[in-house]
Amino acid sequence: MHLSTHNWMRAEPLEVTLRRIQRLGYSSIELSGEPTQYDVATTRALLKQHGIKCWGSVTLTLGERNLAARDAGQRARTVDYMKSVVTMVQNFEGREVSVVPVTVGKIVADSTPEQEWAWIVAGLQEVYAHAEKAGVRLALEPINRFETYFMNRADQALCLADAVGPNCGICLDTFHMNIEEVDMCAAIRKVGKRLVDVHVADNNRLAPGMGNLDWQRLVGTLREIGYDGALTMEAVAPVDRTPASPWPDQVERNPVDISPEQLKFIQDHGSSLLSESFYTRLFETAANTLLPLIR
Repeated sequence: MHLSTHNWMRAEPLEVTLRRIQRLGYSSIELSGEPTQYDVATTRALLKQHGIKCWGSVTLTLGERNLAARDAGQRARTVDYMKSVVTMVQNFEGREVSVVPVTVGKIVADSTPEQEWAWIVAGLQEVYAHAEKAGVRLALEPINRFETYFMNRADQALCLADAVGPNCGICLDTFHMNIEEVDMCAAIRKVGKRLVDVHVADNNRLAPGMGNLDWQRLVGTLREIGYDGALTMEAVAPVDRTPASPWPDQVERNPVDISPEQLKFIQDHGSSLLSESFYTRLFETAANTLLPLIR
């Protein structure tokens, strides 16, 4: 196992992120699923310069991206977007793409369960075929009920993976699991060899070590099933705007360049624009908590 991170949680140049995680002992990164943001030659050079590998990416299923949309054109555009994320990962020699099939934040279905299942399976099968040709592993990620009405638990993800294809994997996220699974370790064991990626945040979605999850037990269970991939930091800090805040430096005070859609995506996760000092503290805490357990 090794320590990795996403970079969608704060708008900052990729070089800033890479410099931080290199210093703190991270080995790889899952690039934000916005392929147009990354020039291939420039990004390859930055990764090489900082000694950081691309582990993969995660689809940012925001806005109109939705494999369960009523409109066939919208579904087709979502498939094209997901395939573009796979191609991006292939260009950077990454291993996997974590996929959330339905728009994050959408909690009401548009059609019958049977019809939506058929649409989603068909869309994912097309993305899966593209990923298999590209040598990139697809990993379906269940997220909690407050962010989607579709696929909240590991057993649901396994059912969908079976329908998509024999090499379709699963990505588990400890924050979502803490809400939805009766026993997180039992869920990990059930997924077993299908487990491709693990996203890590504590029960409060702060960095590992800032909540009450038993990281020694969780890492031990991952070792038990033979998992040897990334633990990808995905702390999405809730912003405390009250005088009770223990982090007076938490909120970014200077304007940053971020698209309205990406800002809304971060805000929909209960967060906002975070200062560099606080954001760095999250990475330091995660590294101090997890690296001793996986070395």
